[in-house]
Amino acid sequence: MDKAGALKKPRINAIEYMRGISMLGVIGIHVGSQYIVNAAANIHLVAVFEIFTRFSVPIFFFISAFGLFYNLDINKSLNYKNFMKKRARTVIVPYVAWSLLYVVFYVWRYHAFSLLNPLQLLSMLFFGTACYQLYFMVILIWFYLLMPLWKYMVKHSSCINLTVLLVLQIAFDYYSSFVMNPYGIANPVLRDLLVYRLNYWVMHYIFIFVLGGYLAVHYDDFKIFMKHYRLSIAAFFFVSLLGLLAYYYYCLFIENYTVLEAINTAHQLSPAGVFYTIGASIFLFSEFYNCKLPRLLEKAFSLLGRHSYFAYLCHPVFIALLAAVMVKLNMVMTAYNSIAFYLGTVVLSVIAAAVCRYFSQKYWPILNELTIGVYAKR
Repeated sequence: MDKAGALKKPRINAIEYMRGISMLGVIGIHVGSQYIVNAAANIHLVAVFEIFTRFSVPIFFFISAFGLFYNLDINKSLNYKNFMKKRARTVIVPYVAWSLLYVVFYVWRYHAFSLLNPLQLLSMLFFGTACYQLYFMVILIWFYLLMPLWKYMVKHSSCINLTVLLVLQIAFDYYSSFVMNPYGIANPVLRDLLVYRLNYWVMHYIFIFVLGGYLAVHYDDFKIFMKHYRLSIAAFFFVSLLGLLAYYYYCLFIENYTVLEAINTAHQLSPAGVFYTIGASIFLFSEFYNCKLPRLLEKAFSLLGRHSYFAYLCHPVFIALLAAVMVKLNMVMTAYNSIAFYLGTVVLSVIAAAVCRYFSQKYWPILNELTIGVYAKR
């Protein structure tokens, strides 16, 4: 029972498992960015690294919303002060800590002393540019700041409202991704606000966030839906995946795009990418809900989910270090080397997460507090 005396809702393992898979996908995207530097990169392996994994970032917002609303009484008023106080401890503090850690790392590794400029630091914190994966946390912070709005939207959502929101989401994402061009703006402040819009505009992910909250509030109905329509959910996922892959290959073979241009077009904010995100979110939830996993696989997914937050935040360090080792050894990022590079990054990131958590729990609790927002029970 919680402090109010109400029964605590049962833990949903699917959410933890999906966190782990999302972390694996994000690392895949960033390793793929290393691989496509090779002019002879295999376009199909690029598709695995950069297209198949495109659900990874938006599904984090789905999971975050589900977790928030699953433990929220939608009919009670929100204590905004307490809500933000808790989110500051679990997200804002780790975000600032990791941003400063990356600044120190880049100053040490690349002698980038210009990053120590106070205005530069403030800009990096606002846009989430201290490292390329941190923008996710900036958007998540904005989602938290606007929680009363999402609570209202989720409470008054229906299938019709969600359909309208989906159409608006696709239209907005298309305009932002393929029509808007801020580079010609003379004012540097306004130009940066628009150039870095993907780093902090929550509007790009409103639908998937509200959908996660809606399904959490109606979880009993969602469980029935997943049980009765498991095959249909799987079919929708595979059709949406094929649609995004088809778009990628269309860009390559019909539009004659480079590989980099193709993956920067067939991304999660393209119309095909939006449907793929929805398909992957519901499919993974459905499979983890319906399928009884072998004990070993269950432990593996649980391990990945438990350490996904830290691994997500620290993996660029190991990408940089492994890339430096490859340069030192004159190794080319071939297909086989890129797969080994990916596995090495995942293993090292998860080991680092496990070691830091163990060390923090045993000796220095502030380490967990600063890096993953986990506080020792008092």
